[in-house]
Amino acid sequence: MSAKFDFDVLYIGAGHGTFDGAAPLAQTGVSVGVVESGLVGGTCPNRGCNAKIALDEPVKMTREAQRMDDILQGNISIDWAKNMEHKQEIIDVLPAGLTKRLEDAGAKVMHGHAKFVDNHTVLIDDDKKVTAEKIVISTGLKSHRLDIPGTELAHDSEDFLNLTKLPEHITIIGSGYIGMEFATIANAAGSKVTVMLHSDKVLRDFYQPYVEQVVADLKERGVQFIKNSDVQSFEQKDNSYQIHYGKDETLTTDWILDATGRIPNVGNLGLDEIGVKYDKTGVLVNDYLQTNIENIYASGDVISSNQPKVTPAAYFESKYLMSLFSGQTTDPIKFPVIPTVVFTSPRIAQAGISVDEGKKKGYQISENDLANYWYYIVDKEPIAHSTQIHDKDGHLVGVTEISDQAEDASAPGMGANLVVKVHCEP
Repeated sequence: MSAKFDFDVLYIGAGHGTFDGAAPLAQTGVSVGVVESGLVGGTCPNRGCNAKIALDEPVKMTREAQRMDDILQGNISIDWAKNMEHKQEIIDVLPAGLTKRLEDAGAKVMHGHAKFVDNHTVLIDDDKKVTAEKIVISTGLKSHRLDIPGTELAHDSEDFLNLTKLPEHITIIGSGYIGMEFATIANAAGSKVTVMLHSDKVLRDFYQPYVEQVVADLKERGVQFIKNSDVQSFEQKDNSYQIHYGKDETLTTDWILDATGRIPNVGNLGLDEIGVKYDKTGVLVNDYLQTNIENIYASGDVISSNQPKVTPAAYFESKYLMSLFSGQTTDPIKFPVIPTVVFTSPRIAQAGISVDEGKKKGYQISENDLANYWYYIVDKEPIAHSTQIHDKDGHLVGVTEISDQAEDASAPGMGANLVVKVHCEP
């Protein structure tokens, strides 16, 4: 450890952008500190994908049971309270386990809010100064909130993941990952669901013909969609809430979820004071994940990047910084293909270039109906398709799939199988 500083490397935030690399970095003999203001593990293990996947598993099971009702006997329904209990059993142990993982490797975990004093010093909870030769900003994203009258009446994704009682009518503002996944879960658990779109497209970053199939299925199950809603304000009326939208329209509901996106968590870090550059997409970094200040780096969802803001990207960035700081590499970061999945029922997964991009480049686009392939016949999936993009030399450069198994897809006809594997386990 440098005699000049408390740590060789200090991480601000303890999510996937940190712990996947910080623990093995500490094992190399580098002095590592980690500051976390909330739960160790960050969003994914505590209030994101792990919790969501746990709540969604019964949804997937009920869908399969419905398709196989001539084989399975009896009705299957979701007990919301029991599902929540099961989710908590899974995630409650994670912060302590991840803390132990870091500390066993030799890292020091400190709790509190860190703010930069200078480019080598942070102040934790306004009373403890900690110094480091290198500092990594890994504070992730936070929920965006609509800037409209009554915005305090709406809830965010963490609130939904901690609902002890499912409201009779949930209205979701936004139709991205969070909006569509939570609409699927709430609908399957028995809630009336309305989704209010900002525009006329759902999941605009995914292949729209597949998205339309998901939307059609949810509509058949009772989910209502309001396009171009132009939400104006929220208002409480006795025990319910009114959403004023459009020119002069009102929707009454029991619970409002603001799922209008997530934004970089850069507030109150002191970035402006020390001159770290960032914009609305995140902290600006070069190909070494280095900010404009030489000894300050950033990792995970907080950075401005053309990579998807998903756990596999944060994991890879954290591992890269471990290799960089330990001297195992001097090369710039080179990302592998990062897969993304939306956990609707059925799921939509994609990796590599998009279908639209492939069409613009004149690449070969192959459509495959997988519903008649034996692997999908096993659980009687009615919706199972994949689209593959091959470049002009015949190389597979992109794939997307819609099916209940899309997050773990090994589609036929692809030469060496492209496995889209998306798990968020710490």
